[in-house]
Amino acid sequence: MPDPKPSAQPVEFAPWVDPKAAPLISFRGVTKRFGDFTAIDNLYLDIFQREFFALLGPSGCGKTTLMRMLAGFENATEGTILLEGQNIGAVPPNKRAVNMMFQSYALFPHLTVWDNIAFGLKRSDMPKDQIPARVEDMLRLVQMQKFAKRKPHQISGGQRQRVALARSLAKAPKLLLLDEPLGALDKKLREETQFELMEIQEKTGTTFVIVTHDQEEAMTVASRIAVMDHGKLIQVDTPPVIYEAPKSVYVADFLGDVTVIEGRANRVGDIYEVSWAEGQPPLRCASPLTLAPDQSCFVAVRPEKVEIHADRPEDENVLQGKIVDIGYLGNLSTYHVQLANGQIIKAQNFNTERDTRRRFTWEEDVWVNWTVRCAILLER
Repeated sequence: MPDPKPSAQPVEFAPWVDPKAAPLISFRGVTKRFGDFTAIDNLYLDIFQREFFALLGPSGCGKTTLMRMLAGFENATEGTILLEGQNIGAVPPNKRAVNMMFQSYALFPHLTVWDNIAFGLKRSDMPKDQIPARVEDMLRLVQMQKFAKRKPHQISGGQRQRVALARSLAKAPKLLLLDEPLGALDKKLREETQFELMEIQEKTGTTFVIVTHDQEEAMTVASRIAVMDHGKLIQVDTPPVIYEAPKSVYVADFLGDVTVIEGRANRVGDIYEVSWAEGQPPLRCASPLTLAPDQSCFVAVRPEKVEIHADRPEDENVLQGKIVDIGYLGNLSTYHVQLANGQIIKAQNFNTERDTRRRFTWEEDVWVNWTVRCAILLER
């Protein structure tokens, strides 16, 4: 009997690294001004088919303006927006192969779930005899068959979110825009719905672009994240790269928790030593950067990379301090350790055992450390 063929390994989805891949959406030198205020500043960006792309940034960074230009609710002051290679600047919103799901869901309160999903289809060029089957397909997709005859006020917030999603996908748009779609849900339901969104996006193959200020949400759902600030793209990359290899202090600080220490770097062998405070040992970092001797820099270290000890460890980047604050989150504890010069280092411990007693407590003298490959060396 012949040996069975080995199963094919799944191919990693990364069209952005394929020079032959044509983007679904292209922003080319796009600028948007409102009077003297520049909301989007000379932006270039490609988004590919089947991506779940996140626009992430604080309020006023330009992410919603970018989405509204995609939807056709705003026109670019300068530059071009392409959809499958075609300039869509002059195409009105109702003629674009784009749909938008709003944070408020915007469901019709007097219509049933079934009729809400069918509403747009009845005003499209779809033959009337095909509409019921399409609505049923959408109900199955979002698992709302049992609630088809109910009205929006008779279902939960999470169910209303599913209905809005089904209505948005009913006309099979090439691009679905989601404006803070989970903002109205409580934390637990929001986390559950994130995975539902990912599953639906994968089943339909529709390109999703989500606007959010929630870093954890972007990290969970997105294939790539664009971190924005003042109308500019600061960094566009996959969630692991954005988190583990940010290109600036802004990105490192915006995405997750981090301790940032300013200093001056000098190369010693294949490691940089960063002098940062009088009386403190230099911090050692492994980095691909090429820095000039005594160049100003920043060392960024995530709290989960920092170990905390009662006794001095025999390791690198060992610093002594005192615990001045503790955050207990159930699964983990965050310790704020103040060094002699006032610098605060954050360290996290996972609470792997059921124990109501704290391993460390306030005002306790402790040691913290991290390895040379755990810290991130940044120029700006």
